[in-house]
Amino acid sequence: MVGSEGCDTQAVGRRRFYLACIYGLSTIMGMALAVPAAVYLLFPPRSRKEDQWVEAAELSQLEVGVPEEVVFRHNRVDGWKISSEKTSAWVLKKSDTEVVAFAPQCTHLGCAYRWEESKKNFLCPCHTSNFDIEGKVIDGPAPRPLDRYLVRIEGKKLFLGPIQKSPEA
Repeated sequence: MVGSEGCDTQAVGRRRFYLACIYGLSTIMGMALAVPAAVYLLFPPRSRKEDQWVEAAELSQLEVGVPEEVVFRHNRVDGWKISSEKTSAWVLKKSDTEVVAFAPQCTHLGCAYRWEESKKNFLCPCHTSNFDIEGKVIDGPAPRPLDRYLVRIEGKKLFLGPIQKSPEA
């Protein structure tokens, strides 16, 4: 009988060892899941302000007094995700030192407009809003002038910043 009691003690020790291993592994797996979740909840991703100024065009390629659609890429940061987007602007070079850049959406419902060379104005084909070369509403349902990009000129390069909404007409 002494031998069988020794086996029970050995089985209880082995069982405790296995339970300790199972509880230890469960704790490690729980921490592996809990720590990143806690970090995300306690320290949410900051909206990083990437350099919002984007090189859009060479000034030497733009004609004075003629609006031209300029296509460029800019990076957008959303939490940890950074995406590169292709967008455009209508750029009017008034002189070598003065440039205006309009956002590509109509202020009525956001449709893309175009420059009508024959009429010398911007036309939105969705609801026939017309804008003059300065972006002011000529006629149509558009409630305000075209929105503009902030503009910066460095050397012979044109940089565009954030869009500034135009005030109501």
